[in-house]
Amino acid sequence: MISGGVNLKDCNPLYFENVVLGQELPVVHKGPLTTAHIMRWSSAVENWHRIHYDAPFAQNNDGLPDVILSGSAKQQFLIEMLNLWVGETGWVWKFQLEHRSLTLPGDILSTWGIAKSKVAYSKVGIVLCEIGMKDQNQQEVCLGGATVVLPFKNGMQVPYPFDPGALGLQ
Repeated sequence: MISGGVNLKDCNPLYFENVVLGQELPVVHKGPLTTAHIMRWSSAVENWHRIHYDAPFAQNNDGLPDVILSGSAKQQFLIEMLNLWVGETGWVWKFQLEHRSLTLPGDILSTWGIAKSKVAYSKVGIVLCEIGMKDQNQQEVCLGGATVVLPFKNGMQVPYPFDPGALGLQ
């Protein structure tokens, strides 16, 4: 169930006008996670803290039940969800997240997101989203928010690289 990357060119363009408040973002499922998944992620991002790859160390030194998934992996899963939603036409501009619980081998994670508010500017639209992730027991693993920038149907594309100052945004 661990999914691979998605080609954003295959996603339908999302325009500011098409976003409905309360709209749910696409769900990304990850898991069941294995110790190997957790260890590979830590290696890929060069996070060498032993709680991510050495179960006896995690248990004996930190009182953890097993190795734990790095918070950066959970952040990436949520960014993946946002990118699937905005596709190639939009940008994830701001992102904040609180980690609420540990993620262990065997856990299954599901992202969620809701469009909460919209603001139209002269050149682009901004959508504020509530985002999070739950485990297989429906326990909140992460909770946060994100701001995405979207083009208008008949407007300019969101510039690459995204420069908020050039568009009068702060």
